[in-house]
Amino acid sequence: MASNSFGKLLTVTTFGESHGPAIGCVIDGCPPGLVITTEEFRHDLERRATGRSRYTSQRHEADEVEILSGVYEGKTTGTPITLLIRNTDPRSKDYGEIMQTFRPGHADYTYWQKYGIRDPRGGGRSSARETTVRVAAGVVAKKWLAVHYGVQVRGYLAQMGVIAPDAFDWSAVEQNPFFWPHAAQVPALEDYIKKLRKSGDSVGARVNVVADGVPPGWGEPIYGKLDGDLAGALMSINAVKGVEIGDGFSAVTQHGSEHRDEMSLDGFTSNHAGGILGGISSGQPVTASIALKPTSSILIPGHSVNLAGEPVDVVTKGRHDPCVGIRATPIAEAMMALVLMDHALRHRAQCGDVGPVAPRIA
Repeated sequence: MASNSFGKLLTVTTFGESHGPAIGCVIDGCPPGLVITTEEFRHDLERRATGRSRYTSQRHEADEVEILSGVYEGKTTGTPITLLIRNTDPRSKDYGEIMQTFRPGHADYTYWQKYGIRDPRGGGRSSARETTVRVAAGVVAKKWLAVHYGVQVRGYLAQMGVIAPDAFDWSAVEQNPFFWPHAAQVPALEDYIKKLRKSGDSVGARVNVVADGVPPGWGEPIYGKLDGDLAGALMSINAVKGVEIGDGFSAVTQHGSEHRDEMSLDGFTSNHAGGILGGISSGQPVTASIALKPTSSILIPGHSVNLAGEPVDVVTKGRHDPCVGIRATPIAEAMMALVLMDHALRHRAQCGDVGPVAPRIA
């Protein structure tokens, strides 16, 4: 399995399995001098974690970060940063009944066809447990972007099943377990999740992520497009089946006169392009959306086959999310932050001597 790293100047490599002794990552290319402590990882890891509310999987992991290298006396040294998170609450017996079968909608069958062996405990390497260390790496990227460029990366749950926000308020997002931007709708979401759990089913979701303060010029015009790298990073998140930059697929029904973001010296009049033109940031907010499928780990029996080639019915027991999108917001934020930091470093390396070019649109 060779593809466990992403990024060019800022490279992140993750390792570990859902029910192994630990998961972790190596962050290579972070500049020296960034102040970082283990305590700074806690907030975002708790936002992503299972078991923090009754609406997500009840697996209770401590998610304590150990910094093994790359930080000395509270500052990054410029050498590889190794972060380790030990798995403290695996319950592998929950997966004993599916060791000989392939769960429909999961990576069981494709892993078996590729490697001829698989770890059935919680999905092994394909488990969303791996995203914990992406979030940890994202903490470093978020702080570096904020310190050096004033960039703020944040996201929210933009749709769960058929429910979409009736209004929008950033201050509401962190005040409820759904990352929902309209506080008055939270009771309806709670009722929706309760009904899903009772039925044994699941539902999909949409998460939006926004980066404010990104300066113009980040990205490349062809093979290193900022939106291309961002789309790839977001698509790599478990359960993501679609990515939109800016208006995304809504552009299909728009006219050119509507979609183009007209300019004046006072700024752009719209942001249908999502802050990226020709693969390069425009100075507007960078916006992206991800569509997450409903998890296939449900109590409703589904048809499949076993290793002997026999037809079987599969019921996935254990601790699972009725909507994986509830915990996806900090993951999407992390991936956007890591891509932006990588592109910031790449831009600085090649074009750091290029000063502000007139006209500079606000």
